[in-house]
Amino acid sequence: MSTPPVTFAHLAASRREWIDSILRPWCTTAARREQLQAEHEWTDVAGKVDPNKTLWFWAWSRFPELVNHELTGIDETGEVTVTLADGREVRGYPDARESLHGELVLLCPATSGRGRGEFAGPFSLDDVTQVRRGQG
Repeated sequence: MSTPPVTFAHLAASRREWIDSILRPWCTTAARREQLQAEHEWTDVAGKVDPNKTLWFWAWSRFPELVNHELTGIDETGEVTVTLADGREVRGYPDARESLHGELVLLCPATSGRGRGEFAGPFSLDDVTQVRRGQG
C-alpha cells in the first residue's frame, strides 16, 4: 500500500507522473473506439484540458511525422504520404480543422494542374499504418 501524498505539491507531482506514465502512453496505442469513449469523459480523466491538445494529439503522436509538438496538433505545413492498412497510399497535406475525433483528412494536390486540390478521407487512426513526410 502506498503512502498518500502529504502536500499539494506531492499530489500534483503524482498526478503528472500518472499522466506521463499511464495516460499519455495509453493514448498512443489505444484503438480509436476506446479513445472516442474516453473523449466523452476526458475532463474527468485528464482534468480541464482540451482533448484535441491531449487525447488526440497524443494519439496521432504515434506517427511523429504528422504532429507538431510546439503547437500540440497535427502539422499542416508539409506534405505527407499516408499508408493505410489495406495497402493504399494517399499523399497530401493534413487538414487539422477537418481531422477530428481520430480521423485524418488530407488536402491532396489537384490532379488537373488547375484549381484547388481535393479532400481525401477521413481515415481512421486505426487504419493508418505509416506516415512519411514528403512525396516518397
